[in-house]
Amino acid sequence: MTTTTGPVEGYQQIAPTVSREGDVATIDSHGIYYRQLNEAIRGAFADGAKTVRVHNVNGQRYIGVGISGKDRRIEIEGVPGGDMAMFMDGPTIVTSGNAQDGVANTMNAGTVYINGDAGDVLGYAMRGGKVFVRGDVGYRVGIHMKAYENLIPVICCGGNARAFFGEYMAGGVLVLLGMNTQFADQPLVGPFCGAGMHGGTIFLRGDVVPWEVGKECGIFTADEDDMKVLRPVVEEWCAAFGESVDEVLASPFTKLVPVSHRPYGKLYAPM
Repeated sequence: MTTTTGPVEGYQQIAPTVSREGDVATIDSHGIYYRQLNEAIRGAFADGAKTVRVHNVNGQRYIGVGISGKDRRIEIEGVPGGDMAMFMDGPTIVTSGNAQDGVANTMNAGTVYINGDAGDVLGYAMRGGKVFVRGDVGYRVGIHMKAYENLIPVICCGGNARAFFGEYMAGGVLVLLGMNTQFADQPLVGPFCGAGMHGGTIFLRGDVVPWEVGKECGIFTADEDDMKVLRPVVEEWCAAFGESVDEVLASPFTKLVPVSHRPYGKLYAPM
């Protein structure tokens, strides 16, 4: 087979090696350009695989993009590149460690488990499904999340978050636990949390100072009714990462909700 150098030096535009055992396909992505890798993943599912295990991932982006089917699963060894699970509609993705920016961008349905940290704009415009992160997350997590009828997206992060957490959030549930963090000496959440928020709910494990929160948010202590929403999310996060539900819920949670559905209405139209 003729090998051609890919657009990025060190990556080859050739089909990766795929092995099959029952309904599990295994792909070696070492040195494989992202387009050929994603074609191989789609091909494995088209051939009847239920689980695709991808080894030696090193920044290849768009893994899982647009793939549908609740019975499909992608297991990633390595660090996937940007926009993993974008437009995904049903499958489950599990990473062995960190993930880069844009995970679950406009995702419709499915579940993503990240056994490490995640980058910026996690869950951008996410419309459904769930994302669970063991550790820290970057900037603008949950930006433009939305919900419709019974489609309520959920993101639960085990560490700390940078600025603009829940920016312009229109629906869904965002949870930040501040437990598995490499930044224990820093605030749980960065400034402008909930800036422009006009729907959905943010739960923060612990206290938050008002200056960190957008003026569009009301700050409350989570009550018993709130815990009915929060507990199942925490239970699933703990089950995924081997943590204790009782330990997580031993600390009080702060709830942020929008005080207006049109926070910037006066800036754009006369009232």
